[in-house]
Amino acid sequence: MQCDYHRIVLKISGESFASEGSLGIETDALDQMAAQISEASSVTQVAVVVGGGNIIRGARMAESGHIDQSTADYMGMLGTVINGLALKEALQNKGCDARVMSAINLTSVAEPFIRARALRHMEKGRVVILVAGTGNPFFTTDTCAALRGVELGADILLKATKVDGIYDSDPNKNPDAVRFDMISFHEAVDRQLGVMDLTAITMCMENDLPICVFDFKTSGNIQRVIAGDRIGTLVTNQAATA
Repeated sequence: MQCDYHRIVLKISGESFASEGSLGIETDALDQMAAQISEASSVTQVAVVVGGGNIIRGARMAESGHIDQSTADYMGMLGTVINGLALKEALQNKGCDARVMSAINLTSVAEPFIRARALRHMEKGRVVILVAGTGNPFFTTDTCAALRGVELGADILLKATKVDGIYDSDPNKNPDAVRFDMISFHEAVDRQLGVMDLTAITMCMENDLPICVFDFKTSGNIQRVIAGDRIGTLVTNQAATA
């Protein structure tokens, strides 16, 4: 398979591990996810940043006023660890070597994130699964994906979502919403399109790291993106051409 990228960072939300509106980890969703990542890793170096919203919503708990924001964020980080361990097992069951690397100290179940070690794993063909976000409260896993993408020298950041790209309005509420094939970082911020949080998108913009937002539930879409097919929405520093 053709590959346009030497190294990618894939951001997967916690919701991707379960069906719409449910919590926990569903084996079918996990298997489909592992199959796509395993196939991609055969042609390019892959790091995966996982969310934890299917396990616990730290932000929602903090909003209740019963739990401090910092504590709630750390709880959310632990949710990403559960997902990362499940993904590692699913990948290894498919014959794809993988390592879990954590931003917080969890040496019984994961390696500490060390940039040089992560690069070495990828050079050896292993999928690196990055958990616990940046290791700091008040930062999202989107920001972690942008940070690791820049830090690891990725060619592109792939953001897996439940929709097939970025729209000018919510396609679930507006049947006339228009999808962008390509959009600049500045326009995405000016239009407040919610591609990623502002910290994440600013980091990508300042370091010229393109983002592709695409539908992860469609089997084979990761392979299509890394082969250069124009699916989803590409966000770059260049303005879209007419």
